[in-house]
Amino acid sequence: MADDWVKKLIKDNVISAEQVAEARDMAKNLGIKLEDALIKLEYLSPADIGQVQAKQFGYEYIDLGSLQIPSSVIEMVPESVARENLVLPLSLDDSGSLTVAMHDPMAFEILDKLRFIINREIKVAVAPKEAIQAAINRHYGQSETESVDSMLAEFTETAIDFTETELAKVGGIAEDENAPIIKLCNLMIAEAVNMRASDIHVEPFEDRIRIRYRIDGELVERDSPPRRLLGALVSRFKIMGSIDISEKRRPQDGRIKTRVGGKDYDMRVSILPTQHGQAIVMRILDRENIKVGIRNLGFSEENYRRFQNIIRRPNGIFLVTGPTGSGKTTTLYSALGELNRPDRKIITAEDPVEYYLPGINQVEVKAHIGLDFARIIRAMLRQAPNVILVGEIRDTETAEMAIQASLTGHLVFSTLHTNDAPSSITRLIDMGVQPFLVASSVMAIMAQRLVRVVCPKCKEPTKPDPGELQMLEVTPEQIASAKFMRGRGCPHCQNTGFRGRKAVFELMLMNSTIRDMTFRGEPAQNIRRQAKIFGMKTLVEDALDKALQGVTTISEVLELSRGGH
Repeated sequence: MADDWVKKLIKDNVISAEQVAEARDMAKNLGIKLEDALIKLEYLSPADIGQVQAKQFGYEYIDLGSLQIPSSVIEMVPESVARENLVLPLSLDDSGSLTVAMHDPMAFEILDKLRFIINREIKVAVAPKEAIQAAINRHYGQSETESVDSMLAEFTETAIDFTETELAKVGGIAEDENAPIIKLCNLMIAEAVNMRASDIHVEPFEDRIRIRYRIDGELVERDSPPRRLLGALVSRFKIMGSIDISEKRRPQDGRIKTRVGGKDYDMRVSILPTQHGQAIVMRILDRENIKVGIRNLGFSEENYRRFQNIIRRPNGIFLVTGPTGSGKTTTLYSALGELNRPDRKIITAEDPVEYYLPGINQVEVKAHIGLDFARIIRAMLRQAPNVILVGEIRDTETAEMAIQASLTGHLVFSTLHTNDAPSSITRLIDMGVQPFLVASSVMAIMAQRLVRVVCPKCKEPTKPDPGELQMLEVTPEQIASAKFMRGRGCPHCQNTGFRGRKAVFELMLMNSTIRDMTFRGEPAQNIRRQAKIFGMKTLVEDALDKALQGVTTISEVLELSRGGH
């Protein structure tokens, strides 16, 4: 019976059997419904399908365009239920039955759920999906307008320079841009971008929603909208990220492309179901960030020279290590940008591809179809690359494939999650990689962290606490020549005293002594001691150099020495 409406359309010469066959193929390949494929191919409009399905099932087809529904009827279905199931209450008859608009007359489980929640008989009218979505935004917006408007007013009061036309472009979706919740989401994104946030956190709690921005690595609380806005916020961000709004029990991922202040931004959206509802984290990916030249990453002269030598080697593995959010991707992309010439072929395997790089072949890991790092490396070697980037070494198979690639004449870049450079060697051996393979393939390992930079607009000389200097074992000679600075706090840095971050590095070059120690499987602290004898500066020492030059503060160095950042 499910396809009777299709047969009727063919019989009435509305569409041809060939068009239906083409739509079936597309539906199968994309994993979508036949009717969605027919709409995508523009053989039918949503209204055409709605009318024929309504007729087939004996339901009324309804035009929601200008329909005004009394608020007493709207309140019968909670907003979260309406949004999650894409249903809209329309009217209540004398017998107490509620008529609702649905786009899929065969969604019997939704009908059962509504009967259970509302405890009434449910009658169905059919309307297109987009029309129901727009009507939900229109009608449920009314009950929230007051609280959203007060938040909009507060957001707009913050001194941020963006125009109405730019705001209208942020969503990138042709919907009613004046709907309060859409305006609020657009403002949130625009404000986060203008405050230089790296991500936006929307976290639901029992009685409120907490919105936080991560600025220069620190989370800053922005606002607490009322709890009832959660469904609308989640649905809006899901629509922007092309994520299924009906799924609420599983984690979901998506991507939003947006434009703020004349610049394009990608946003990686992660949705996690929590005890109090769905939490959202949106990572703001600024394409300008990866155009940072190697010179501007924060290398000392010595480390810069060494780094340049490493990335110009013909083969071997170069590992960058550090916790999530320590700037590893930026460093590796900067290196790839420097190597990206017409005479070199570069292929990357990433999970996910964060930034799109012109001139570089990028492959995304898709674990659900068996396309993992090891399989991609195996395939990419047949493409005859000069340089390979493996997003992360997570298991023995990936590690061994990367090592084999480096031993067969390829330059391999990758990342590991370890606290410092020497412990990466023991991590690879613990994973099950033979020590002789590690010793012969790894040419250098670089650990990195990010420290906050003193705001250039309000920086002033300062005298650090003598106790802090003593803890960091700063010598009197170093203190005598130091230019210690701190930020007083100004609008330019949101009164934090810091604006922006720079990387600090610990670069360990492999030499014959360290290779022998690796081969013998010696512990990380012995390798570390030896690397320092050969001139390796530790993370804390590199950070201290930047504090002595007035780039960062002693408190940032102490935070790093305690394992922060």
